[in-house]
Amino acid sequence: MNEAAQKTDLGVADILSIMRMIPHRYPMLMVDRVTKIVPGESAVGIKNVTINEPHFQGHFPTRPVMPGVLIVESMAQTAGVLVVHTLGPSAEGKLVYFMSIEQAKFRRPVVPGDTMHVHVAKEQARRNVWRFSARVLVDEQLAAEAGITAMIIDE
Repeated sequence: MNEAAQKTDLGVADILSIMRMIPHRYPMLMVDRVTKIVPGESAVGIKNVTINEPHFQGHFPTRPVMPGVLIVESMAQTAGVLVVHTLGPSAEGKLVYFMSIEQAKFRRPVVPGDTMHVHVAKEQARRNVWRFSARVLVDEQLAAEAGITAMIIDE
């Protein structure tokens, strides 16, 4: 495949593919589908937010709001899928650890019934350390954004 074709490889990952790529499982799996993957560059993940998720029992019972830390986790998991997809099958199941979260901002609440569109873009990759810019859109409005640095390791 030539370089131009590789740059436009718009891969897609369903839930079974995601579960092969990253080790997260319910209740910590925070990405349901990846609708676009440009290897080595960017990905768009989908998280459907439902009232059945356990954190809504206590955050908050009278006004359920998705915890910001789980929104950031969905960014990180989408980035992890991008890393593993880029590196290929030999990277499947490896752990991707957070190293830093920078400039996290939450612009609007995410609530049950929302669909989070998680956009991640690689800013830098050196050996096993990757840096991303990430943002979450709900109904085409910015809900959250952050810079994420992660390290992929063998377990």
